[in-house]
Amino acid sequence: MTDGDWDLLVIGGGITGAGVLLEASRRGLKALLVEQRDFAWGTSSRSSKLVHGGLRYLAEGRLRLTRESVREREALLRDAPGLVEPQGFAFADYGASRRKRRSFLAGLAIYDFLAGRRERHWVDAGGFAMLAPNIEQAGLQGGIRYMDAKTDDARLVLRVLDEAREHGAQARNYVAVDSLLRSDGRVIGARLRDARTGSIHEVRAPLVVNATGAWAGALAGQGSAPRLRPLRGSHLVLPAWRLPLAQAVSLMHPEDGRPVFAFPWEGATLVGTTDVDHADDLAGEARVTRAEFDYLLNALRAQFPQLHLEDADVLATYAGVRPVLDSGSHGAPSKETREHLVWDEPGLVGVTGGKLTTFRAIALDVLAHVARQMPAWRPDLSPQPVFAPGFLPRGPRGVPAALLLRLAGRHGRHAQDLVDGAQEGELEFVPGTLTPWAELRWAARAEDVHRLEDLLLRRTRLGILLRAGGAEHLERIRAICQPELGWSDAHWEAEQAAYLALWRSHYGLP
Repeated sequence: MTDGDWDLLVIGGGITGAGVLLEASRRGLKALLVEQRDFAWGTSSRSSKLVHGGLRYLAEGRLRLTRESVREREALLRDAPGLVEPQGFAFADYGASRRKRRSFLAGLAIYDFLAGRRERHWVDAGGFAMLAPNIEQAGLQGGIRYMDAKTDDARLVLRVLDEAREHGAQARNYVAVDSLLRSDGRVIGARLRDARTGSIHEVRAPLVVNATGAWAGALAGQGSAPRLRPLRGSHLVLPAWRLPLAQAVSLMHPEDGRPVFAFPWEGATLVGTTDVDHADDLAGEARVTRAEFDYLLNALRAQFPQLHLEDADVLATYAGVRPVLDSGSHGAPSKETREHLVWDEPGLVGVTGGKLTTFRAIALDVLAHVARQMPAWRPDLSPQPVFAPGFLPRGPRGVPAALLLRLAGRHGRHAQDLVDGAQEGELEFVPGTLTPWAELRWAARAEDVHRLEDLLLRRTRLGILLRAGGAEHLERIRAICQPELGWSDAHWEAEQAAYLALWRSHYGLP
């Protein structure tokens, strides 16, 4: 990191920082990204996993944000097959007024127009019951169906970072910024601390980007950051057999009318989300409260009463903190804007807010501010394909094409190496998931894993897809990954104990 100067130092290893690193490096800047924890450790591995155009924003009259989101969704669907996938949504109608139904359908027509699509949205009661089995039938008039998309958010971050590295960038996890370096009132770099060794380094760059999201105000030595209102979004994960869905189901919570969704994800069913003020210390991990757990489970019980869902049906929970701009209105959290904000001072550009879906547009906005402070750099900031065209890896006979597409989407240029490195039986799925064992081997070998939680919560998502965080599979995971990581027995056992303790306190039932 300290070998020579950099054109750009990016602080923050979530989707926003990764996007800035990619868009800067593909336009010729020598760029370095540092993340104080693991890549995607914060909000970008704890989102609702949706790549969506923001139908709610359209209803609120935010046409520009909706248009931008829809276009970015379509770009990701085009450029990231196997990683970003279409997801149908179904919204049940239990006798809403014709006027309200017409308004909803008119909004969807605009939504389709912005995306260049044209689809049929109204489904009668019989058709809707087929889309959403087990849904409450009493009073069902039919429903509305529309298309959005979903992804594995942590893998999206890792793919963006790898694409940036292909363009010459570097990215380092577990490297924290102690303070910014200044000269004559201008930021000229940062003082970095390696969390693994404790060593201190100074890195110089004419421009620094603060892309730390909800943590934007905590960077020592920076100027005035915008006021943020950290909002917690919590989620439940259930086995697909316990809550089987062919489509995502959107429903209005019976207590307060807020939208709640459930949809098939990675071989399980994901349920979310809450939107509450997060008052805990941002240095710690967010966790689901008992009140949020009950809130989400009660929504499912109301929509799927015949399933008789109980606490024990939940495999795992997770919560993330959204970097939402504070309007100062002290109104409902869901009313705060999800638009991003860029601010700057000499040598520093900061960015916060925004959505997972629009990370490319946010990055290009950041680089427009960077360019104003770098007169000699005259980039073309028109959008480019999110990822370079890829190729399906060649697998052994009998390996499903869907698995090869998945690996290409998540691992890009490394997919063939992953397949070639798989040992006997490792292209089979970990039971109850869509994750092949080979992804664990590749992550341990080549994806900057420094903690067991990196492997099981972000490189793969086994920690939230399996009961008890995958404890029953840890023996085989150890056999695959310990030699690749080069950890001693004592090191593995310490990491395993730390991971299981973290899972119980932050990913289990509250």
